[in-house]
Amino acid sequence: MTASATAQPVRAIAAAARKLRATIPTRRADAALGHPPAAPAAGRRGIRRAFTDPVSHSERLSALDAAFLDIEHRGAHMHVGAVGIFERGPLTRPGGAVDFDRLRAHVGSIIGRNPRYRQRLVTTPLLGTPAWVDDDRFLLDFHLRHTRLPAPGDLRQLKRLAGRVFSQRLDRDHPLWEMWIVEGLEGDRFALIAKLHHCMIDGVAGNNLLTTLLRGTPDDRLASEIAAAHTVPGAPAPSWQARPAPGPLALLGRELRHRADGLHHLARMAQASRAVPGDLEHRVRELVGGVGSLMTRALRPTARTSFNPPRTGPHRRFDWVRLDLAELKAVKRALGGTVNDVALAIVAGALRRAMQRRGIDTDHMGEIRALVPVNVRPPSRDGALGNHVAMHLVPLPCGVAEPRARLRAVTATMDELKRGDAVGGVAALEELADATGAGVVAALFKFAGLVRAFNVTATNVPGPPFPLYLLGSRLQEIYPLVPLFEHHTVGLALFSYAGAMHVGVAGDWHATPDLHDLVLDLEAEHIALVALAGLPPRTAAEPAIATYN
Repeated sequence: MTASATAQPVRAIAAAARKLRATIPTRRADAALGHPPAAPAAGRRGIRRAFTDPVSHSERLSALDAAFLDIEHRGAHMHVGAVGIFERGPLTRPGGAVDFDRLRAHVGSIIGRNPRYRQRLVTTPLLGTPAWVDDDRFLLDFHLRHTRLPAPGDLRQLKRLAGRVFSQRLDRDHPLWEMWIVEGLEGDRFALIAKLHHCMIDGVAGNNLLTTLLRGTPDDRLASEIAAAHTVPGAPAPSWQARPAPGPLALLGRELRHRADGLHHLARMAQASRAVPGDLEHRVRELVGGVGSLMTRALRPTARTSFNPPRTGPHRRFDWVRLDLAELKAVKRALGGTVNDVALAIVAGALRRAMQRRGIDTDHMGEIRALVPVNVRPPSRDGALGNHVAMHLVPLPCGVAEPRARLRAVTATMDELKRGDAVGGVAALEELADATGAGVVAALFKFAGLVRAFNVTATNVPGPPFPLYLLGSRLQEIYPLVPLFEHHTVGLALFSYAGAMHVGVAGDWHATPDLHDLVLDLEAEHIALVALAGLPPRTAAEPAIATYN
């Protein structure tokens, strides 16, 4: 955009600046945002400087990232997370304690490579859109916590602790993440509980963060060299200087310019598409057809189940089960479909068992549907934070009694969805909303909850097939957390790592006292499909992996 074109929105809003300054005094608002007040500006030139403010720094959130803030409320916390279980290994101090100071230095060096972990949210005046600014009050020790399980330190206690941590909403006055180091876990191990707001990260970005924090080798010398300068107890984190945060007028000016630039970009895309016969028509058809396909599914309400109460509570249970990934692949080869299809068939069978146990007639019920995120991250954004996903609404064949038939039904459904244009259409809608600043993505989420468009969330993210190490200590298991949307009491997150499929199951504390029974149902469905695939049954020496919560 030319300089004159860029100046047009600035001139347009300059006329309203006097009224704006009367409602939002610059000095007072600057102080509220946590940075020194700007010198008073006089006249049109001063107002224009206040709108542009080239010295300060901010980053607006995408429409999808902002949606996860907009739909969050007291009962539906929109943070994701994970529980990792580690061998203590080289991280053990004399006397057996975990070397927390060394861990602290390592985490500080890692987050220093991505500014997002030292940024907080501010809100654009009048428009309400959020943006990231550097937190000049950032303290690593506020985000990195250290605790210990009471004896005997079993997995049941760890799950209860994880549930309590996941029940607490992240404080928006600070960067939106926490990390807990948990000592005292049986078997000479420790745990790491991580929690990040969904507006910062999706499953693929979480996987990238994991591989940044950890290493693919037990040799901890490289990590030790990085943290060498900060191994003294109480040593400060690496020096860092926050960039100045913009004032309210600068935030407003940047958002208005972004929307103007977005509309200009869309107009240029449309003009370029008209030069290619059929290209614009194809883009419009993809957007309308994709969104239409999604809305057609959404407008058909799902079955009423006890998994979808009028209100979701704020307190969480967290449980998990580890499934053998080689067995899942063997089922895929023997019975058809993909590993993801097999996983969804296991979820469908487990939900069927859980509903029957609750007295629901699964053979004569309506459609059960899962919200399944699909990665649409372009290769150029592979290492970036934020969300790059579209959503599938996937019917789950919970009314089908036979496991093999359930898998066939899931495979047929997923094949049909892959051939459709729903993902491309929703991705295009997200791009349109991001360019124009429209809150259509958050509105879609709220609409989906209002019309009961889905019953559960089920997400599957492929992780590294090899072991990872934290300063030489091996990561044995890792169980992800997916947030519960309003009117939902169960969410399932699957993550493949080092030969196993790790399934984290989140539940509303009061609505799912039988959450562990659902975990056992997942394992039972896995075993049933393994048997149908002709694999040898497990021996008595192979105990069930699940542990009661």
